[in-house]
Amino acid sequence: MNSKRILILGIGNLLWADEGFGVRCVEALNGGWVFPPQVTLIDGGTQGLYLLPYVQEADCLLVFDAVDYGDPAGTLREVVGDQVPRFMGAKKMSLHQTGFQEVLMAAELTGKLPAELVLIGVQPEELEDYGGSLRDVVKAQMVPALNLALDWLERWGAAGCLRDAAAGAAVAITDAALAIDVYEDERPTADQACRLGDARFLGQPAA
Repeated sequence: MNSKRILILGIGNLLWADEGFGVRCVEALNGGWVFPPQVTLIDGGTQGLYLLPYVQEADCLLVFDAVDYGDPAGTLREVVGDQVPRFMGAKKMSLHQTGFQEVLMAAELTGKLPAELVLIGVQPEELEDYGGSLRDVVKAQMVPALNLALDWLERWGAAGCLRDAAAGAAVAITDAALAIDVYEDERPTADQACRLGDARFLGQPAA
């Protein structure tokens, strides 16, 4: 059996539209496939340094994230090796990226950086939509992103199998209330819930 310890991380914030790309990818991977026991899938959210022990234990690390490369919205990039930390900090969209850059630096300083690093990132279209979900152009990149991840897992000797009835339902790695179908179907309208903030407090002119 392949002894490589493999960590698949989805990072980002589900509550800010395209920021949730990474978490949605790892959620879909967990729900659709079954992997050998040496593969760990984690919704890393915005946990930052709390993820360090998991990263230090891994031989191979694959990260899904929304990253501002300056590309057209929805552009998918695959970044490998020592380029991963550089791209994670190319243009920080939120504190979670600063936190995860620190995780990689700390792992390297302790001599426990995974030997193989892969970042599968998408250029976001919209972030300023509190409670929003992925925009269509970003959601369309989930299947290509998952296919890239499955290729890497096969390369690392830990190919996944499609989840079927015999395998049973996946153990959820995100809160049930935040599962993508529930999250999108139960979203209040803009009239019912503030999405961008109150103009009276943000210094914006009232409509």
